Amino acid sequence: MSYEAGGGATTENEEGGIRMDYRSFLIKYGEIGLKGKNRYKFEDALIRQITIALKQVEGTFLVSKEHGRIYVDSEGSFDYEDAVEALRHVFGIVSICPVLRFEDRNYETVKRQMCSFVQELYGDTEKSFKVFTRRIDKSYPGSSDQISAELGALLLDAFPKLRVDVHHPDLSLHVEIRDEGVSIYSVTIPGPGGMPVGTNGRATLLLSGGIDSPVAGYMIAKRGVLVDAVYFHAPPYTSERAKQKVVDLARLLARYTGAIRLHIINFTEIQLYIYEQCPHEELTIIMRRYMMRIAERIARRSGSLALVTGESIGQVASQTAESLLATNEVCTLPVFRPLIGFDKQEIVERAEQIGTYETSIEPYEDCCTIFVAKHPVTKPDPARIRRSEEKLEEKMGAMLETALRTDECVVCTAE
Repeated sequence: MSYEAGGGATTENEEGGIRMDYRSFLIKYGEIGLKGKNRYKFEDALIRQITIALKQVEGTFLVSKEHGRIYVDSEGSFDYEDAVEALRHVFGIVSICPVLRFEDRNYETVKRQMCSFVQELYGDTEKSFKVFTRRIDKSYPGSSDQISAELGALLLDAFPKLRVDVHHPDLSLHVEIRDEGVSIYSVTIPGPGGMPVGTNGRATLLLSGGIDSPVAGYMIAKRGVLVDAVYFHAPPYTSERAKQKVVDLARLLARYTGAIRLHIINFTEIQLYIYEQCPHEELTIIMRRYMMRIAERIARRSGSLALVTGESIGQVASQTAESLLATNEVCTLPVFRPLIGFDKQEIVERAEQIGTYETSIEPYEDCCTIFVAKHPVTKPDPARIRRSEEKLEEKMGAMLETALRTDECVVCTAE
């Protein structure tokens, strides 16, 4: 198969003029390369996630791996911007390099293709450059440094406005010579990093309509964890628009995590019962404890290995160290809190980065904010909280089962 220009996707250079016809992307990963004998499993998982992501892009793609490299090759025309956008949402990708690939390793061909590459992308622009050669096939004539120097001299002769700068070049021109052929690229587009989704089990996220929990879902998925979610709905105190807001957030999150199974639980009767029976300064903690109990039941039913919350230590009354201890007491599954050391501004910035912030700040209250006490306890005593919960024993068992039966599971996919 030839990978030379033709039939791919064109893109403008920085000056907005000359265009390059790309048919391939070189996909670089990071910590996957440290997985030793298990590396192939992570590479295969990354290939699966890339393939899934590119199904949303018009065109036909072949994703393959060759000696520590992953390539995406088009089999016809495709939308370059859409393809890049899809790849930028795949965890495990550190960088995306639009690349010119060809099989003829003859040195004269390499020189001709390099000149053609620079002409198409950069033409008569005045820039500094450096050539980086990676000679994986050590039997190829010449050293990497020699090839870089010769190609650099060739470009200086062919393009008088270019100049060499080995320390801070405007253009980094990369050449990789492998057994299967040659690749040339100069653009590196950042990916999200992390690990491919699906390589580290499944967890259940307590998803509200706020800023924090979607970011927590993003952060845990970045470590390769599949994400399910639970949302506690309290009609008529919370509207259908509040519920739709959470569905919208799950769909935004699904661009990174893949499809999310969102479990919507009617929590109204339990909240009212707690409100009637328990001290109001303890409402938030006790409600939170029952949410965790329900979420754990759902998590075990769906095969999750942990719960995930958007809590950040000390941010609000229910997130002090003492409050988190009281909340954890009712859980047997581990509780992951990816944002535990973040401040609010850091969380907001990450929400803006991943595209959930504008939806999170829509003015539709969730069930927590409706029942917030004026003076919530900040250092709850677990023993006292347990005594308060004893007042709920008569009805709470049946109410929990009823709430679980209200489970409305919505599969949320990226739009």
